[in-house]
Amino acid sequence: MVAAVAFVALVGAAGFRAVPSVFILPLEEEFGWSRATVSTAVSVNLVLYGLTAPFAAALMERFGIRRVVSAALLLVSVGSGLTVFMTETWQLVACWGVLVGLGTGSMALVFAATITGRWFERHRGLVVGVLTAGGATGQLIFLPVLAVLVDSYGWRTAALTVTVAAAAVVPLVVVGIRDRPSDVGLRPYGAPPEPESPPAGAAAPGTGPAGAAVAERGAGAAAWAALTGLADAARTRAFWALAGGFFICGASTNGLIGTHFVPAAHDHGMAEVTAAGLLAVVGVFDIVGTVASGWLTDRFDGRYLLVAYYALRGLGLAGLPVLLGPEPHPSMIVFIVVYGLDWVATVPPTIALCRSVFGPQRAAVVFGWVFASHQLGAAAAAVAAGWVRGATGSYTVAWYGAAFLCLVAAFLSAGIRPGPAAAPGGSGTPGDSARPAPRTGADGALPAPAA
Repeated sequence: MVAAVAFVALVGAAGFRAVPSVFILPLEEEFGWSRATVSTAVSVNLVLYGLTAPFAAALMERFGIRRVVSAALLLVSVGSGLTVFMTETWQLVACWGVLVGLGTGSMALVFAATITGRWFERHRGLVVGVLTAGGATGQLIFLPVLAVLVDSYGWRTAALTVTVAAAAVVPLVVVGIRDRPSDVGLRPYGAPPEPESPPAGAAAPGTGPAGAAVAERGAGAAAWAALTGLADAARTRAFWALAGGFFICGASTNGLIGTHFVPAAHDHGMAEVTAAGLLAVVGVFDIVGTVASGWLTDRFDGRYLLVAYYALRGLGLAGLPVLLGPEPHPSMIVFIVVYGLDWVATVPPTIALCRSVFGPQRAAVVFGWVFASHQLGAAAAAVAAGWVRGATGSYTVAWYGAAFLCLVAAFLSAGIRPGPAAAPGGSGTPGDSARPAPRTGADGALPAPAA
């Protein structure tokens, strides 16, 4: 039940993530804004989408999943609705970039990592794959619908449709999500029986003076947990390898293809609705690829999966400049299928490696920072590709540059050293050398535990 509601929530929140591709051309025509200007607003959205994630993970620990996700969906709904009144570029950045960026960033893949970390022991990788597919595929499946709305009724109708879709999911989250299995008298799926109670007088985890101090600090404790999680993780090479690979992952998906594929195809004479339909096909195959990746993550070393995914993506991008044309042809369809299978297949093994290297208590916050790097890469690629298009008249340099970076990501992934107990599925716990001792606050209290 919780996984199903989380899936629907991620699909609903993903609706606005689909808007940039189909709004670029209408905004150019109505307001005369350049592609680079619109891409800047997209990049602000992508940066906040990523940087909010680690703090959202800590806030979910402090205030609960339901409250944070409900507030995030409402923020997406409000931000999308306000865009219909904008007349200046700063309003585009404020609504599209800031409000929606904060809202979607408060959910995103950190939401999936938190749900699976709390509710599942068995099949964790598979569930991560399903939820990840919901978020990414929702974005892409919305594309043809939004493109038709834009073409038939204008971009404002499309924006209001997203507003309604995001708001409609809030009641479902309130009714169907619980913060922890213990709230409804359950154990995590596949978990062993409840351990024996601690001896009389022994403090339970999260209680005692340190736990009380954390609870009293509230949101400040959540922010402290997120920042100290970054400080500790940044002392390991594995974190930088994961973050670097995910930076490139974001650049080659949301930033480049997600933002610029439709206008790039339009440059080659392809109709906007047709190009949006191709991205929707990417979304369909993304479901298959991401769920399969979750299944594989439960059985194989995540490092080798990442090497294969990044290398395959690089090869696809290298061939894209010669595949674009006025009509979809068999070679383009092959590219779309392969890219769809590989779109966010990197997420399940990345989450598993975070859990293996940094331990289950800190995995969600650390993955939040790794995901932040994903969105920084996406923002950088969105701006860079817009600049390349303006300077050269085409996206060719952007495609080849992203292909090279994907090979770099494969190299970085191969060098990650997981925890010594990293069995398939990433449920192992690292040794002391891989996991630095947690920092404490000025009062000696431990930071709030990560989801």
